[in-house]
Amino acid sequence: MSDDHTHVQEFFAARAADWDSRFPDDDPAYAAAVAELGLREGDRVLDAGCGTGRALPPLRAAVGASGVVLGADLTPAMLQAAVRAGRDREGRLLLADVSALPVRSAALDAVFAAGLIAHLPRPAENLRELARVVRPGGVLALFHPIGRAALAARHGRQITPDDLRAESNLRPLLAGSGWRMTSYVDRDDRFLALAVRADTT
Repeated sequence: MSDDHTHVQEFFAARAADWDSRFPDDDPAYAAAVAELGLREGDRVLDAGCGTGRALPPLRAAVGASGVVLGADLTPAMLQAAVRAGRDREGRLLLADVSALPVRSAALDAVFAAGLIAHLPRPAENLRELARVVRPGGVLALFHPIGRAALAARHGRQITPDDLRAESNLRPLLAGSGWRMTSYVDRDDRFLALAVRADTT
């Protein structure tokens, strides 16, 4: 395992037990972001970097009983917290690295990723892997329940020009990774960038 992976696992393992209680009011924001994906009954969707699985219930509600919901995370403690919360009933949990997903190419209709991009060691390569598992025309949602400025303030930092989530950085990053950005919102109560999988034919 790379040092990047070890760092991510250590960071989230130390916070897994009380993660949900630290952010108790985020569920409506997750549900609203999932609604933006435009999922339909029977669709197949991945929550990439699913953590404690907070997006799994709205994802399951969106795709119905005939749909497929997967939650992949690198940190066992986060997946264990998802099980304790009963969210494993909403989808199949995978201990997996988003840089090498155990999913066949073009198998999914959408990927939901909450708070993921800041933790990707090789963003362009990792976003290409997400594109690999999504059919052309499928959708990616990069989400955070608060915007960049509010998140930076929470951590006592300022936004820097090299922030990957800045629209001027994110749009070309996505374009070079098989995605076309279709919308971008960054305000205090929400960050949501939507992109469509480019047709590779």
